[in-house]
Amino acid sequence: MNYEQHNRPEMNLVPVGLVKSPIKTPSIKISKDNLELKPSVEELKKLQKEIDNTISEILIFKKWEPLLKGIDGFSHILVLYWPHLIDPEKRKLEQVHPMGREEIPIQGIFATCSPARPNPVLVSAVQLIRQEKNKLIVKGFEAVDNSPIIDIKPYSVHYMKKENLRFPKWMRKIYKEFGID
Repeated sequence: MNYEQHNRPEMNLVPVGLVKSPIKTPSIKISKDNLELKPSVEELKKLQKEIDNTISEILIFKKWEPLLKGIDGFSHILVLYWPHLIDPEKRKLEQVHPMGREEIPIQGIFATCSPARPNPVLVSAVQLIRQEKNKLIVKGFEAVDNSPIIDIKPYSVHYMKKENLRFPKWMRKIYKEFGID
């Protein structure tokens, strides 16, 4: 069964804004058949620390500014965005070594956070420092400069919190390397 057999309307995404970021290039280079990190794991840890401290601006198009009413009451937001620098050919990848790490068994794209996906919609939880009309100043956003913003949602611990989480060994190893509990 395919999408057309479901009698559903066509899906259309429109950007609601753009990211203005000091990050100009992706930290991950995508090869023909795998994900490859530009930096080593140690360099990636350093890069992640830099990203955690990066200040970016999310510029919401004026048309959508009324949708921001009340967002300044939240300390963190979820930002859905499109990794616009990914070659459409790379979106055909089906399986990868997570983070390009060959010691980790190959996984299906849906079991990873790879930006190379059929619909490369990425999501990040970021700290909302302040709102200036249609501009959101955020901290810790890894999106590359000029990435289109698809949506913004408030981060709610009660909505997001889940118990009895399970992770595969390879992901627990990565968490441990990054000092994530």
